[in-house]
Amino acid sequence: MDIILHDPVLRLAALSVLGLLIGSFLNVVIHRVPVMMENSFRHECSCLDLPADSEYPPPPRYNLVSPRSACPHCGHAISALENIPVFSWLFLGGKCRQCKAPISIRYPLVELLTAIVSGWIAWRYGASWQMAGALLFAWFLIALIFIDADTSLLPDSLTLPLVWLGLLFNLGGTFVSLNEAVIGAMAGYLSLWCVFWLFKLLTGKEGMGYGDFKLLAALGAWLGWKMLPAIILLSSITGAVLGIVMILLARHGFGKPMPFGPYLGIAGFIAMHWGAPLLGWYGF
Repeated sequence: MDIILHDPVLRLAALSVLGLLIGSFLNVVIHRVPVMMENSFRHECSCLDLPADSEYPPPPRYNLVSPRSACPHCGHAISALENIPVFSWLFLGGKCRQCKAPISIRYPLVELLTAIVSGWIAWRYGASWQMAGALLFAWFLIALIFIDADTSLLPDSLTLPLVWLGLLFNLGGTFVSLNEAVIGAMAGYLSLWCVFWLFKLLTGKEGMGYGDFKLLAALGAWLGWKMLPAIILLSSITGAVLGIVMILLARHGFGKPMPFGPYLGIAGFIAMHWGAPLLGWYGF
């Protein structure tokens, strides 16, 4: 283990392979967490119709490990050999082995993205607490970005642990001082909360969801309050660029409106790794 951690090439290779496996798990998270949220909501609503003295039925069993992964079209249970990151998708030709229904290319893309990001972080930070923190930060953001893009949801089960993990890693000043992290979490949440209510008072409409507040609070907890202006700027630039791409795709029958969360997530990742020069530009 020491050899892998301290040899840059072995570390990059090992973390890239780990990234493939984590990416496969993130695909499960991206697909199942919104379904778990919906099931929980439906169960709570059904319990409201029961008499006060009734026993509440147990919620349906559906989580990150149960039931076993299966084809959504034919119900074919996916074997271990059919679940090897990237390679199984290529071997199967992007189709279900049983019914030949297409399997979205996004699954291997998420696995490849996670592998590339994990390997790059291992190369950049070396064997350190910064590497461990940056990996967790990136993995959470990948899951949140894709969930929000699909469903316009930023689950508390992911955003809130990300806040606490940021504060935990910064107890010893891994990325910023604890004071900056705590103020960053508060300022991140309250800044978008104020924007939300100002927009609602002026227009009578809700411009964003509470999940965006919690995500920016998490970014503040990891990167500190000084990085928040850079994150907002980067999210605006990312939104403008991706917005143009979506408009072009819409003309060809593709693309759909993107919520704000993915822009924040991408901006947060950029800010963690390249934010220092941005801080210098505006005098911090």
